Amino acid sequence: MSDQILVLEQARELESAAFTFSERVGYLKRFGGHSQSFSTLQPGMRYYDVPGIGYVAYMRKWGGTFVLSDPVCAPENFGAILERFHKQYPNASYVQVSKPVVDFMHLRFGLYGTQFGSESRIDLSKWSLSGKKKQILRTALNQAEKRGITVQERFSDDHTREISEAWIRTRKCKSNEIRFLIRPMEMDYRENERHFYAYQDGRAVGFIYFDPIYRNNEIISYVPNISRANADFRQGIFDTLMARAMEAFKAEGVPYLDLGLIPLSLDSATEHQESPLLKRLLHGLYNKGNFLYNFKGLEFTKSRFRGDNFKTYCCHKRSIPALEFFAMFKLTRLL
Repeated sequence: MSDQILVLEQARELESAAFTFSERVGYLKRFGGHSQSFSTLQPGMRYYDVPGIGYVAYMRKWGGTFVLSDPVCAPENFGAILERFHKQYPNASYVQVSKPVVDFMHLRFGLYGTQFGSESRIDLSKWSLSGKKKQILRTALNQAEKRGITVQERFSDDHTREISEAWIRTRKCKSNEIRFLIRPMEMDYRENERHFYAYQDGRAVGFIYFDPIYRNNEIISYVPNISRANADFRQGIFDTLMARAMEAFKAEGVPYLDLGLIPLSLDSATEHQESPLLKRLLHGLYNKGNFLYNFKGLEFTKSRFRGDNFKTYCCHKRSIPALEFFAMFKLTRLL
């Protein structure tokens, strides 16, 4: 009976410690420096809140617990909040987390930390379309200009759902929008989102939604989390939208532009905390799994912008987390 009382007391303590929405947004604006920090406010997310420190965002599927991105807190407090969270959810998996999180979870709890993909960041102060390596971007922009494509920033919904549904029908995964790893197009919280639309003959033919990335209540970067193009007009739309948005952000003095997750873009070398078996399987999925998702196409698209790449990881308890990955793919609606 004493154990049950203790559990109830702990539950009440956690419930009383839960942040209000405005409090959580406050932590986001102070510590939301991860490319997916804004996505932690997507519908369906659960939270582990620690007053005075920050929060961990996660979802559950088939009894599994899946954490998205680094904790939204100061980096020096990663250990403190993860210590508490993992003791409550000892079988949790951590998706798209940075090396400091991997190092703590491996040393403290013995979890594997295997590369899940890459991310890319562009220094906007140095950004331009000049140079031989960006010829493919200039060609795409020239083709779009010849076809009368113009770009405007606006927040109103301009054929958004119509374009999105037509675009989804052309994808590998046609049944639903992906969630969790890519936040849904429609969010209740939309503060500081930026929407850029491409037009041809006055009609919207594509768009990109950019989410803010924060540090100390300042926007230090944006990340293109939602992009769609008319199924009949693909060539040059994404590149044109990106280039025009980057010009706008650079003019405003925004330091960076993040390109977000490049799934399964992996280093060939295996780090000491990685699962060699899982790493090989992920390499195989990249090479053979394009029927599930256009891994190679996405990597090529983002590589054209010549950002600085860095690794992103997943932390997992078992060497081959087959059930966990299957549950996560169901959670994200890839399967």
